[in-house]
Amino acid sequence: MGAVTSTVAAKFAFFPPNPPSYRVVKDEVTGNLMLSDVPRSDSVDVRILRTKRGQDIVSLYIKNQEARLTLLYSHGNAADLGQMYELFLELSRHLRVNLMGYDYTGYGASTGKPTEFNTYADIEAVYECLERDYGVKQEDLVLYGQSVGSGPTLDLAARLPRLRAVVLHSPILSGLRVMYPVKRTYWFDIYKNIDKIGQVNCPVLVIHGTSDDVVDCSHGKQLWDLCKEKYEPLWLKGGGHCNLELYPEYIRHLRKFISTQEKAALGRNRSSRKSTDQQSERTLTC
Repeated sequence: MGAVTSTVAAKFAFFPPNPPSYRVVKDEVTGNLMLSDVPRSDSVDVRILRTKRGQDIVSLYIKNQEARLTLLYSHGNAADLGQMYELFLELSRHLRVNLMGYDYTGYGASTGKPTEFNTYADIEAVYECLERDYGVKQEDLVLYGQSVGSGPTLDLAARLPRLRAVVLHSPILSGLRVMYPVKRTYWFDIYKNIDKIGQVNCPVLVIHGTSDDVVDCSHGKQLWDLCKEKYEPLWLKGGGHCNLELYPEYIRHLRKFISTQEKAALGRNRSSRKSTDQQSERTLTC
């Protein structure tokens, strides 16, 4: 029973578009990597990242000159970067953030087959790239997980003690709970978000449609109830599983949340500078 249920849950979780919506190609002039079949943008970096599980995953980084924060976006289960590309550009522009998106192992032009633990390695490789190549600090990073993407998002968030914030978009309590109304966590379940949310120490925004027929809105509400640091949630009346971005309230609420986190980050930076200045004064006095 356990093995069968685990297999069913895994099959439910992963639906990479087939065929992928893009290819990774090289610009003939600059030699830089780019995605085929999407509008070109000088603000976008495309990279191939090697994960600790030996897969090569595709990522893209969108630079916004006005940004104070960076958004690391883990997309839903039936999409790839080609399909998310224009939304990513719009989010970066409207929210005034740098945005890093990526395709899980087995999605788009990423190699291998998708599994729960591969997605954990995927987001870890992307986070390490942000730290190493773009100088992003935990304190200036917002993790965004949509649907199945809430799994790798919360797994990483639970391990980053100084993370700025988390956004959960149509999140799941766990893979098994999407299919069965179980009351306890079984060892063979996947994406045990219900057990990880309590380990997240930063503000959490939950967005969920009240008419979601894929992941019931009760998943988002229960996760919000379990948050340590709750931010005003957004329950979109009549919203489904794949159309929340079409609601004007979505971008308004998300922009308000990001603005709040920007102010918090700015306050932290000022406090840190003040502490450093005071320490310097004491040293000079001595």
